[in-house]
Amino acid sequence: MNAERIHRLYWHFQELPVSMRTLFTSALLVMGLGYLFALIYVLASHGGLDGRRGLSVEDIILTYGGSTEGTRLETALQGPMSTMLAKRDLGEMLQWIRAGASKADYETRIHAIIEQNCLTCHDGSNPHLSNLDGFENVMETVQADTGKDIYSLVRASHIHMFGITFIFFLLGFIFSHAYIRPLWFKNVVIVMPFHCIAADVASWYFIKLFAPFAWVTMIAGILMAMSFAIMWFSSMYQMWFYTVPEHVRNRARETDGDIS
Repeated sequence: MNAERIHRLYWHFQELPVSMRTLFTSALLVMGLGYLFALIYVLASHGGLDGRRGLSVEDIILTYGGSTEGTRLETALQGPMSTMLAKRDLGEMLQWIRAGASKADYETRIHAIIEQNCLTCHDGSNPHLSNLDGFENVMETVQADTGKDIYSLVRASHIHMFGITFIFFLLGFIFSHAYIRPLWFKNVVIVMPFHCIAADVASWYFIKLFAPFAWVTMIAGILMAMSFAIMWFSSMYQMWFYTVPEHVRNRARETDGDIS
């Protein structure tokens, strides 16, 4: 007989009412879908800034630290916006930027391209997108690319820290009902996302000072995703398909009758 001691407040998923397991399952399904969409958004918004497919450390540096070799508009045109324009129009805009972005050329060639391809989204109505309506607004985007400004970082920081803390608190609470050994591994999986989000957010600011901090952003994101996957799949499996160890099952019977 297994002599392992089980904490008196521990209840495995299969010792819980079916209604509670159904609640947990529903929450996990929605959170899993939400996390998947979040990953897609990160790839779409940050990936490709370096001109290559996928998300790289260089993309993260360009997002948060900017580029000493180009402007914000140039970085966007070579990255996520590269598919929004015809190749000829894209080439003309890049040539105009690199030639000094003169007002005369803007009025004769560039204004029509922007009006046709860009103003549907970048007309100034969305405060989170660059305003390309008018020469003065366009000129703000052809200044040196310094990455996200401090205001944007602070706004994103509090949203991420509040939101992700809540998500992983709920996920960790559900996962705490799983039977995982060794116990230290279970505790590491639960606590790791909270350290990762703190390191992730802090690295956004440090990238502006020292570009290799982008590796911290990348590694923290990978570890967070790994923690999410372990907790999600372990919880779903143990909730409905797992055979509860005999010493856990017997402890439940001795304490509170048959498992329901």
